[in-house]
Order: sequence, then structure tokens, then C-alpha cells
Amino acid sequence: MTARLEVDLDALSANLARVQAVAAPASVMLVVKDDAYGHGLAPVVLRAWAAGIRWIGAFDARTGLAVRALLGPDARIFVWIAASPGDALAAVAADLDIGVGDAQVLEEVAAAAFTLDARARVHLKIDTGLHRNGVRPESWPAFVGRARTLQDQGRIDVVGIWSHIAEASDADDDAARDAFEDAVAAAGRAGLSPRLRHLAASAASFARPEFRYDLVRVGAFAYGIAPAGGPSADELGIRPLATLRAEVLDTQGEIARIGVGALDGLPSVLAGRIVVGTPSGARPLIDIGERESTVGSWPGAAMGDTVTIYGPADAAPYSATALAEKIGTIGEEIAVRISPGVTRVYRGL
Repeated sequence: MTARLEVDLDALSANLARVQAVAAPASVMLVVKDDAYGHGLAPVVLRAWAAGIRWIGAFDARTGLAVRALLGPDARIFVWIAASPGDALAAVAADLDIGVGDAQVLEEVAAAAFTLDARARVHLKIDTGLHRNGVRPESWPAFVGRARTLQDQGRIDVVGIWSHIAEASDADDDAARDAFEDAVAAAGRAGLSPRLRHLAASAASFARPEFRYDLVRVGAFAYGIAPAGGPSADELGIRPLATLRAEVLDTQGEIARIGVGALDGLPSVLAGRIVVGTPSGARPLIDIGERESTVGSWPGAAMGDTVTIYGPADAAPYSATALAEKIGTIGEEIAVRISPGVTRVYRGL
């Protein structure tokens, strides 16, 4: 295998500046799930902190603990959920902000806080229709009532109300926002006064100002991954961070064999559907094996030549999003598939 993923940290800084300018005055939370969308957690988190990002969305407690170790006590680190009582205990001990969208999890977080003689920061999640998780509207009044009791007992501090939206249509998203507003109002009637409301992810944070509230959770756009079927990276003012390359292992007539394959994260269904970048221009990607693939050769092709699979427009024929569109998925799926065994090379460290 000769594959490498080149990650441009200067592009990350520029993307984050763009996101912050669009989202202002809302704060920006950089989402780093799945090893920072396959780009590498530590370099991404450290650069984001240097770029002024003070909120990190870590998804789970394990990732949240890793971010806390990297950034120290001043970072605000939000985890989507504490998946077990042990996770709740670890999250409270590490002073993480905890997303709570289930009555049992609320009790587990409160119990962890009691055990540690601490006060857990929680963000209560309403299900606004995506059904990913969150408390259903009919159960919400009792849920926020119980949260108020636990807050009065000194076990939790309800600092936020949040949810996800489908971003499927403006009408669906408007209905979700109405449900979110109702949930915030119900929390207020229960005597809660959360300081943070967050609903928008990447697309809504750019396209729908009314969805920004106090905090926006941005993942894909920070990494320069545009939405499939939507505005391009150039139109959004962002640049892809990652460029996937592989070296030529040998050539045989009209075929060049390169050191990247399906086990490295290259979807096998791309074979025969795309071209790759070579020293002599675009050539077809003919076949994808487990660790090696074949591409159309070019005059003078030699072992050690570099072939580019995807990246920004000035480096590759396709972006991750463009590849995704070829096989009916999204750019994030292409990014997170890249194996941890593929060497990451960082520009701007």
C-alpha cells in the first residue's frame, strides 16, 4: 500500500474563519466525530483551537475525553450522548457538556454527578421529527419537569436545549423549528432558563439564519465537504482539506497498478465510473482490488509516479462529494471510509 491522505490544516483554518463569519453572532462548534471525519483528531482539534474555536462536538464520551486531554480545562466539549452509566460518570468527571435525549440517561447523568459530588452540565434534546434520538414532544413536559427537580437538587445544570433537523426540505425544517421553539417555551414554563439553543448543522447554518440561535454545530463544511446535490465548495467559500493519493507500483502495457484499494476505504463500486489524476492528465479507474487498483496508463508512466483519487479542484478531477454523487451517497461517507492505516500527511503543522 502506498496510499496517503494529505490534510491541509491551513485550509481548515480558512474554512473555520468562513464558517464563523457566516454564523456570527452565534458561536461555532466544530464536530469531530469519526476521527474528525477521517482527517485525524489531534491535528484537527489543535488547529481549530488555535483558530479560535472554543466548542468541540465529540459525539461520544471516549472522544470527548481525548479532546479534553488535548485541549485542557478551558475547552467546552459537547458529547451527543452518554451511552452507559460508566460513560456518564466519565463525562461528568471530565467536565464535558452532555446531550441528554432520554429520561433514563438523565437519571444516569444525575446519579454520576451525585457520586462525584459535582454538577453536570446537560443539554436537553427534543425530537423535532428526525427520530435520530431525543425526547418526543408528548413526553417533553414531564422530562423538563424532572430536569428542573434535578437542577434544584444541585445535580445538574441545564445549560442548553438542542435537536437535529433532517435538512430534507424547507417545509420539513420549518416544522422542526416550530417544534423546537415549542420545546424551549415548555422548558421555560418548567422553570428552566438554558443559555444555549442549538439546532443547525452545516447546511442550515449557512442557508437559514433563523436556525442559528446561540450555537451552530458544523462538521462537513469545516472539512470542505460540500453537500451532495447542493452548492459547490467554491460557492460556499470553503476548500476540501483532504487529498487522497497513491503511488504507481508497476505498469503493464496500457495498465498502471496503484497502491490503494477497497480495504483502504476506496469504494469498490467506483471502478469504471471515474477518472483519476496522473502526471499526464485524467485516466480511467479500471478496477479496485483489496489493496491495489488499476488505472489507465500514460506515456512514460513509471513506478513511484503519483495518482490522485480525490481532493480540491486544483488537485484532482473529483472532490469527495463528487465521488459520493457517483454512487448515490454523501461526501462525509467517502471521507470517513478512509482506513486509519492510510498514512496521514499534514500540511501546515
